[in-house]
Amino acid sequence: MQRRQFNQSLTSAVALLVLAAHQQALALSLADLTDQDASRGLKTALEKGALAAVALLGRPDGFLGNPKVRIPLPGFLEDASQLLKLTGQGKRVDELITSMNRAAETAVPMGKDLLVGAVKSMSVTDAKNILSGGDNSVTQFFAEKTRAPLGEKFLPVVTKATEKVGLADKYNRVAGKIANFGLVKKEEANIQQYVTGKSLDGLYTIIGEEERKIRQDPVGTGSAILKKVFGALK
Repeated sequence: MQRRQFNQSLTSAVALLVLAAHQQALALSLADLTDQDASRGLKTALEKGALAAVALLGRPDGFLGNPKVRIPLPGFLEDASQLLKLTGQGKRVDELITSMNRAAETAVPMGKDLLVGAVKSMSVTDAKNILSGGDNSVTQFFAEKTRAPLGEKFLPVVTKATEKVGLADKYNRVAGKIANFGLVKKEEANIQQYVTGKSLDGLYTIIGEEERKIRQDPVGTGSAILKKVFGALK
């Protein structure tokens, strides 16, 4: 009887030691990551996320067919769209919406090299800020590093796609005038600049979503460094 109690006590003690060791290993796993590991892991995740986002958006209906990023009419034109439809211009309104989103779908693939370049040039400080940041830390990083140069690349493509729709020029003329009176937001006074901005917003949104997927399932990526870094963050 005593031997049985002794064996049970020994088994319990061993189990507690194993559990304690496992908990300690989990607690130390993130601290044990080197700056190099953390940076490499995050760069891999962001590059995968950026390329996935470009592939998802840079195709027919990448924007138009995705409610999360579909580009609506600017507020002023959206308010007037019902009246335009009542006056027989519904087809022109629909053409403009389609051309805006098609423009974004055409422009996005042009940003691939800049996005990957921003990831490769990421500093250790950038990596730490993203890893310790909130849900929008990835969006903030890409916007800070790439918004201006991507905007320059996207604008000519967007302009070419939307200038074919006469309603776009009419909107610009009217919005440009009333913007001086504060009746139209500055970023909505020119439809080409508006679409360019919305294209970038959508791109950064999807990159952030793809990066979060990798964080949630690092093992599923098949990457050892992602498993090591994001497994430690769980």
